[in-house]
Amino acid sequence: MKKSFLVIFFVAIILAAFGSGFYFGKNQVPVAPPSGIINAELGKPENLDFSLFWEAWRKLEEKYVDQSAVDYKKMLYGAVSGMVNSLKDDYTVFFPPEDSKIFKEDVSGEFQGVGMEIGVRNSELTVIAPIDGTPAQRAGLRAGDKIFKINGDSTEGMTADEAVKLIRGPQGTEVILSIFREGWNEAKDFSIIREVISIPSLKWEKKDNDIAYIKLYQFSEAARYAFPKAGLEILNSPAKKIILDLRNNPGGYLEVSQDIAGWFLEEGQIVTIEDFGGKETNEEYKSKGPANFLSYPMVILINKGSASASEILAGSLRDNRGIKLIGEQSFGKGSVQELEDLREGSIKITVARWLTPKGSLINGEGLAPDVEVKMAEEDYNGDKDPQLDKAIEILKDMQ
Repeated sequence: MKKSFLVIFFVAIILAAFGSGFYFGKNQVPVAPPSGIINAELGKPENLDFSLFWEAWRKLEEKYVDQSAVDYKKMLYGAVSGMVNSLKDDYTVFFPPEDSKIFKEDVSGEFQGVGMEIGVRNSELTVIAPIDGTPAQRAGLRAGDKIFKINGDSTEGMTADEAVKLIRGPQGTEVILSIFREGWNEAKDFSIIREVISIPSLKWEKKDNDIAYIKLYQFSEAARYAFPKAGLEILNSPAKKIILDLRNNPGGYLEVSQDIAGWFLEEGQIVTIEDFGGKETNEEYKSKGPANFLSYPMVILINKGSASASEILAGSLRDNRGIKLIGEQSFGKGSVQELEDLREGSIKITVARWLTPKGSLINGEGLAPDVEVKMAEEDYNGDKDPQLDKAIEILKDMQ
């Protein structure tokens, strides 16, 4: 099974893993279990009186004024959602059957939306990154923007998955996002027309005679094959230095990040550590080569939109080779989710967290740049890139 750093949520793409679970029949009245919950796997009591749940359930059945509104399925799904939400993990989410179906359909490869990745940061729905060439990017959305409303409805308390469901939609239709950005006095509305989204994997070009500038958009399956092709082209070019641009790259497959890291690290060096919170022994993921760029001087560009696999790769190259990170603090998404099927719906569960080779936690922290360079409003408006300019300047002095 491929491990995915799922964001990270593409409004255009979502990656998932699947399992099994639980069922409750339509309109069945539940039978109360014993008051003391028993953990069947561990064979020991949990000292929890679950009769409170059934007592509240029956009181609603007996007393609620509008009995036509008493929907057993919705009550059950709401109870499960409340249990999951009590963990206060933005990435652990219960999907009722309809939402679960939509989530799974997103792996089919056909997507229509606005072209951005979103997540919840500090309890606020946040743009992780707009994808180049998409409606979101053309409308002027930026990494770090806060989404206050979707089509006039507040996003307070909304999960990223719920927001994805509202933002994605048929090609040619409109969605209105109320956006707040650092430095603004109030939110502004952005009207965006949905399109079919095609996401690139990478591009590269030569800068300043001997610098290969590699822009990596995501760690997709396509990138697994595109990077070696670009790597061979660079090896056969006059380029002897590298700028790896991971800005607005929201992540993707761990295995692809591991493969790409192998071009820059010695075989056997640690790319990342999977920390299971003590439930299992930590697992180390190591470089497999070919190490063709091991001797190339390089720097890495990061920003608020660099998340998950981007942070893994950047953290690995800094820890192992001391490679400088230039730009702004990264997003801080370093956890692993698996989607476990239930008999009705599914639960996306955080099962582990990623650490850098030196043991630094990424989730909630992000990576601080070694050289901080911020983008000002006039830079965006004037199509300037002081972060890339600084990267070129630093590389010129490196041998």
